[in-house]
Amino acid sequence: MTSPTLQGSRRPAAPAPAAGPPGRRPRRAGALTAQLVKIALLSGVTALALFAAPKLYQDGHWAGLGALAAGTGATFWVYLSPRRLAAKYLLPATVLFLAFVVYPVLHIVAVSFTDYGDGHLLTKEQAVRTLVDNSVEPVPDGASYTLTVATEPAGGPLVLLLTDPATGRTEAGTARGLAPAPAGTLTAPDGRVTTAPGLRILTIGQVNARAQELKELRVPVDGGFVIGQGLSSATTARPTLTYDGRADTLTDTRGGTVYRAEDGRFTATDGSGRTLPTGWQRTVGFANFTAVLTSPAVRGPFLSVLAWTFGFAALSTGASFALGLGLAFTLHHPRLRGQRAYRSLLLLPYAMPAFIGILIWQSMYNRDFGLLNQLLHTRIDWLGDVWSARFAVVLTSLWLGFPNMLLICTGVLQSMPAELNESARIDGAGPWTAFRAVTFPLLLVAASPVLISSFAFNFNNFNAVQLLTGGGPFDGAGGTAGATDILISYTYRVAFGGQGAQYGFAAALSILIFLLVGLITLVGYRRTRALEELNA
Repeated sequence: MTSPTLQGSRRPAAPAPAAGPPGRRPRRAGALTAQLVKIALLSGVTALALFAAPKLYQDGHWAGLGALAAGTGATFWVYLSPRRLAAKYLLPATVLFLAFVVYPVLHIVAVSFTDYGDGHLLTKEQAVRTLVDNSVEPVPDGASYTLTVATEPAGGPLVLLLTDPATGRTEAGTARGLAPAPAGTLTAPDGRVTTAPGLRILTIGQVNARAQELKELRVPVDGGFVIGQGLSSATTARPTLTYDGRADTLTDTRGGTVYRAEDGRFTATDGSGRTLPTGWQRTVGFANFTAVLTSPAVRGPFLSVLAWTFGFAALSTGASFALGLGLAFTLHHPRLRGQRAYRSLLLLPYAMPAFIGILIWQSMYNRDFGLLNQLLHTRIDWLGDVWSARFAVVLTSLWLGFPNMLLICTGVLQSMPAELNESARIDGAGPWTAFRAVTFPLLLVAASPVLISSFAFNFNNFNAVQLLTGGGPFDGAGGTAGATDILISYTYRVAFGGQGAQYGFAAALSILIFLLVGLITLVGYRRTRALEELNA
């Protein structure tokens, strides 16, 4: 008789070795990973603090130094405690929010109350120092030297080894003045120092690496100071402008003209109206905001650009919604075949990067070689005339925007109960009446947030204007506003245009744009809420 074990029964498996309490190893691994992440985070914060603190202290940024100390302390306080679990997640988000949202907004607000821009980029002390330094000229009949640049063997400030060609005498010049050259200094026949005990002669590459330091070095001597001229010569020079701190004036020593500090610049007191080129930044209060309404040079262009901005945003949003809605209804018909293929083709503009599509449209508008003129057999200067350029911008924006509206309207139509239209037909309503009284109100409630966000986007659609027309065409009178400029492109030109940057005024315009968009959004969402209550 065959053993049951041999016939099919299996020998019982050996018991597995004890693995300990379940979950202990994963918990230990997770705790170890958490500790490593915590150590890396705190090490990074410490390294950042040690790197930034000396620089902030050296530059006198006490507010930044205080924020750095507070942030570092808060990080250690939160992550070294096992109880503050929520704060461990909120702290990084709060820091990023403060760094990338709050600080830029506060900085823009602060700049909007200043005249910060070309000619007003520096503080007053920096402007005075720049004007005096830039007025330096060689002293007539002043001493000239053969220059060799050196430094101490361990590095440090530059030392100018100055050899007088007439006497062959070599002296060492620093910011403290002239001193005898080290004993044993040797010079070549051309006056260049070849050996200077206790100093290291710099090569041309090393001097070039410290060119800015060499440019700023002044060796005081009687009648002025010695400055380097290039890499191999030096001369005696002096500034032609002298600053009187008590009177707050700059005096030109060549002609005696006195310049007094007025409105952020030094202006000549002789009535000529001449100003020195470098000014300083001042606080001007609400002048940048009031200039929009009070300055004739600003009011006209601004109001024209504002009107076109509203028109462009409304036309682009409305046309995109109308086209997207029409296509969605057409493709929603139950007897239409190939709906997916049609939708895929119509969504191609949505899949293409916007800036590439705009550049393609720009080439299509070309008067001589553009596709549109070739198809129409015309020579229309689409981007050279005011209204044709505006039409081109709206048409391009329509092509870029309708796929999004098509997606939204298609989704709303597919989610809408079919019983609503059937009830309307039973009540005797035709297709148009059912659409106007039933379908469109419900669709408008669902699409209203998208319409509001699309209007806000087109209100600031910088790419569509800047890449297609550059804000033009312009009237040729040297104005800063073009026919297709919207507020954001006009602000960009004011800030970075060829007529000089006006960062303070541009910041004020940015705040006005923000307020306008915020007001439009608020009103739009209130209307959306009213529609929801009406259709509830």
